[in-house]
Amino acid sequence: MKLASLRHGGRDGRLVIVSRDLGRCLPVPGIAPTLQAALDDWATLAPRLEARAAVLESQPEHADVMPFDPAQCAAPLPRAFHWVDGSAYVNHVELVRKARGAEMPVSFWTDPLVYQGGSDDLLGPRDDAPFGDAAWGIDLEAEIAVITDDVPMATSAAGAASHIKLIALVNDWSLRNLIPGELAKGFGFYQSKPSTAFSPVAVTPDELGPAWQGNKVHLPLWSRINGQEFGHPDAGVDMTFSFAQLIAHVTKTRRLVAGSIVGSGTVSNYDRSRGASCLAEKRMLEQLEHGAPRTPFLEFGDRVSIEMIGADGHNIFGTLDNRVVQSHA
Repeated sequence: MKLASLRHGGRDGRLVIVSRDLGRCLPVPGIAPTLQAALDDWATLAPRLEARAAVLESQPEHADVMPFDPAQCAAPLPRAFHWVDGSAYVNHVELVRKARGAEMPVSFWTDPLVYQGGSDDLLGPRDDAPFGDAAWGIDLEAEIAVITDDVPMATSAAGAASHIKLIALVNDWSLRNLIPGELAKGFGFYQSKPSTAFSPVAVTPDELGPAWQGNKVHLPLWSRINGQEFGHPDAGVDMTFSFAQLIAHVTKTRRLVAGSIVGSGTVSNYDRSRGASCLAEKRMLEQLEHGAPRTPFLEFGDRVSIEMIGADGHNIFGTLDNRVVQSHA
């Protein structure tokens, strides 16, 4: 099942079911007005949504069916109760530290890194991404995220899998030149992590078929800058911590409420021929090879697209296609 939130429906959007080919959608106001409302009572409402999804696939001429336009989409959850992003691809962290001559603690391989991001203002798949100054070092971060129902405190990795209800793609924009100053204060990210962008649709794990294994997505994640391929690392390869392990980590001392979003961090492979999912990683490799980075960060007017294609050749989540723009006070 594929779900999206259309903008016309208040600040939290209007929930629609989207066809597998992303061509049509079906509003479901009699079941749940918003995706958050569906997640709040997922056990009861998911079967009803699945039944309507079957109608959408079998009766494309149904009176309530509409064309699906990703440009009309907000983020699946335009504002979420919780957004926590991990760094599940530890080879990426290892490379970052190596480029600046720092050793990586052994614990990084056994204890996930996470930060809590801003969840009150999430960007849709076609929204402009506004930034105040290109000198801040604007960078993409192509990622995958899962959305949960209510997750109790101290949930084990084995128990966490059943709480993963939806999966989406993410561009977790970063301002690289602001990060060092913030981290030097010893209190984490804030200004360096602006609003995150999300794919047009979020999908239930069964939509991925055999690509969803071990609570990981085993497919390439494609990113492009101004239409040129930037990277397509396999999201299931070199993911040190699965989504279930990330959920177990973040619930050690707190519970998650329905509608919480847990991100994977930048998708990265040891096989560098697959490219990267962020400019920082490419610049780090250039630093190691040439003694200095050669690839610039993003400029105003640049476009970043992110998508994932299934084994059948179909676009699974729809495409993020965001333009970098100058913000105005």
